[in-house]
Amino acid sequence: MVEIQIEYKGNLRTQIAHGPSGTVIETDAPTDNQGLGERFSPTDLVAAALGSCALTIMGIAARKMGVSLEGATVRMEKHMIEQPERRIGRLVAEYRLPPTLTHHQRTVLERVASACPVFRSLHPDIQIDIRFV
Repeated sequence: MVEIQIEYKGNLRTQIAHGPSGTVIETDAPTDNQGLGERFSPTDLVAAALGSCALTIMGIAARKMGVSLEGATVRMEKHMIEQPERRIGRLVAEYRLPPTLTHHQRTVLERVASACPVFRSLHPDIQIDIRFV
């Protein structure tokens, strides 16, 4: 169990504190939903959570294989829909893995990307496109 404290700071912003580490981040509503868009929005954090979770799970698999995943990146796209209600409609994850990986290592890492807990926790109505380039 991890405790996270969230405080509404006014003007459509929140402050989020991670209990174990004390790390603090802030959110802001996006410009298309009455905010200033000066910080991550809560739905941006969902996209970021998916990308960082998958890279972390891939990092665990890489460590088990004795290879480095350092330098791997993921570019996330978050697409909102308005109907029938405002929500995340689609997430696109575009991964770039180190060129030093063998075909087998790359295949293993590509397979585990969708095994992360965030991926498994997202609602099935959210379209998730995973690409490796």
